[in-house]
Amino acid sequence: MKNNILVIGSGAREHAIVRALDRSTQEKAIYCLASNMNPGIAELCTDFTVGNINDPEIVVSFAKETDATLAIVGPENPLAQGVADALWGAGVKTIGPKKDLAQLETSKAFTRNLLKAYNIPGGPKYQTFDTLDGVAEFLNVLGENYVVKYDGLAGGKGVKVAGDHLHTHDEALAYCQELVDSGGEFVIEEKFVGEEFSLMSFCDGDNLKHMPAVQDHKRAYEGDTGPNTGGMGTYSDANHGLPFLNDDDIAEAHAINIATAKALKDNFGEGYKGILYGGFMATANGVKLIEYNARFGDPEAMNVLPLLDSDFIEVCNGVTDGTLNNVEVKFRHKATVCKYAVPEGYPDSPTKGEPIDVSKVKNLDGLFYASVDIQNGQLVEAGSRTVAVVGMAETISDAEKITEKEVSAVSGPLFHRKDIGTDDVVKKRVDHMNSLR
Repeated sequence: MKNNILVIGSGAREHAIVRALDRSTQEKAIYCLASNMNPGIAELCTDFTVGNINDPEIVVSFAKETDATLAIVGPENPLAQGVADALWGAGVKTIGPKKDLAQLETSKAFTRNLLKAYNIPGGPKYQTFDTLDGVAEFLNVLGENYVVKYDGLAGGKGVKVAGDHLHTHDEALAYCQELVDSGGEFVIEEKFVGEEFSLMSFCDGDNLKHMPAVQDHKRAYEGDTGPNTGGMGTYSDANHGLPFLNDDDIAEAHAINIATAKALKDNFGEGYKGILYGGFMATANGVKLIEYNARFGDPEAMNVLPLLDSDFIEVCNGVTDGTLNNVEVKFRHKATVCKYAVPEGYPDSPTKGEPIDVSKVKNLDGLFYASVDIQNGQLVEAGSRTVAVVGMAETISDAEKITEKEVSAVSGPLFHRKDIGTDDVVKKRVDHMNSLR
């Protein structure tokens, strides 16, 4: 049977998804409903259409036009708008949870409450608020170890951490007041101290198959300074762990993902079908959950999908059909480093519309287009993260050298973090974890 596959979204993550689909030996046609032009995706698709990916009716209508049998939702906003519900309703099997289950990402309070109700380990002390009543008192309980999180989606920018973004309780109260004024709920929780890592699992509602662990770098500038971004780059290790993690850390993260999938099914009477992406912190006393995302990470997708040795379409069908246990999910034992080239001024006032040149990049399989456009036949920046480059090798150190050389070959008014995946930065992470344990 021919697979007509609809990919929703058009960033570098979706470019990685489309590439993984393209490698499948099954008979297929790939269609993309995009939010912006992506030449890398367009060349692999039978049809590439720019439209409103957050409107369930538009998505379903495009799915019907293309006779889609399977859909993969890339970004979080369409999930929050119920696009997966609409697609299932139209008979299209979908990778990406329905709106209720996507609350795992769209509501910080929902997730904390779910973990607490089902006694799933890894949660912090926390309280949810929609006024300033009780905020000062709870901050006093937490002292200087607190985090304030806006309860909805904020593109990775709604979280303020004590010591990094907020330096006094007065600053924290002022940020909470901003959130109250905008009509938002928010969560205040205990700040974890340790090393962050991402661990994504394919989930068919009952069964999970885990992907290699990845470390993401959210801060814009070297040395983890500057404003938060959607992610400036990532690395993964050949053993599918990370140099600063031990086997117990990975096992604990797996167990939290498994328990969460079970809790969701019990809570809603329906299984979570898609990518369960836990953002974790390894601490002195075990692995803690920072937050959940309901889709592939971006950049993390660019680390793990090129390593996938199994047939991606087969894996996707296992997820949607509830037969993931019968599918072998294998990843190559290689290390990867991903670095994003982003516009000057990103994230606060990025340059837009300026031409960029990727013609000097040698390994085009390692180049992923993100926020770009074509104007007068020329590739230009579209204002957010521009292109990602991934290097793959036996070690993180060697992969980093490949990535650095390739990302430096992209020209235009861009910058990237040279330090991601370097020996120095990895050693700092290892030393930090050793000092905590």
